[in-house]
Amino acid sequence: MNNKTLVTAAVTGAGETIKKNPNVPVTPKEIAESAIESAKAGATVAHVHARDPETGGISHNVEHYREIVDRIRESETDVIINITSGGGGDFIPSLNTPAAGGDGTDIQTPEERHEPVGELLPELCTLDCGSVNFGNMIYMSPTDWLRKQAKLVQESGVKPELECFDTGHIRFAKQLIEEGLIDGDPMFQFCLGIPWGADADAETMLYMKNRLPDNAHWSAFGIGRMQFPIVGQTSLLGGNVRVGLEDNIYLKKGVVARNEQLVDKAVEILQAQGKEPMTPQEARELLNLRNPYGGSN
Repeated sequence: MNNKTLVTAAVTGAGETIKKNPNVPVTPKEIAESAIESAKAGATVAHVHARDPETGGISHNVEHYREIVDRIRESETDVIINITSGGGGDFIPSLNTPAAGGDGTDIQTPEERHEPVGELLPELCTLDCGSVNFGNMIYMSPTDWLRKQAKLVQESGVKPELECFDTGHIRFAKQLIEEGLIDGDPMFQFCLGIPWGADADAETMLYMKNRLPDNAHWSAFGIGRMQFPIVGQTSLLGGNVRVGLEDNIYLKKGVVARNEQLVDKAVEILQAQGKEPMTPQEARELLNLRNPYGGSN
């Protein structure tokens, strides 16, 4: 499969992007339909967050996830489902009581973060491999919490995608592997360009790639205007790619995008390098994914 590249569509995220792009899906129906359209455009994987249908903000409601997953699984379009397990990790210190979270803080326990994954058993889920300054917010994932989450994911049979927002996250992900908490060939994702994590450039990507275990699969994405340059650079280095409205809301300067358009453009970049998007079934075989639903989602 040297000429095949796994393409992930991260279709919505949890940010305030709906204020800037009306195409960002919000309701479970919209999110599922956008995932399906992305798959038809060539996406191998649909990475999903749930949003509150009323407010558009982040939702941890398992029933919202259930509706998204059920709609995708019941469609005639095959795509691997990847549910976030990042959950509530947002910590904003209060200036008056710094040890307590201020307005906007949203923290869940490892068990709460795992609940949609454990309930719905997707083929993939993300596992954020450390804390990071996320703008003026701290995304908080203490190491012992991550060990607990990794164990819960392992027991569920779902394959974790090891999300690395900085170089130290690779070190900790390798520690999880050494401790036997990650089964099979590990799958890493480099999350690049987020203030204030790893830079979105070729030098940083190569540094991170060179520190992976020999049997690792890897992918990368850049945010904002770096989305498509990182697609091209990642492909040249032999990695898999991710695009989508979670990371970038524009097709080009001043033109808001739809998820399927971002996938289309990524596929064009891959094809210009002599590559094609990997099918969901090819990815299942490559990654040895457990699929409790008999071969298709």
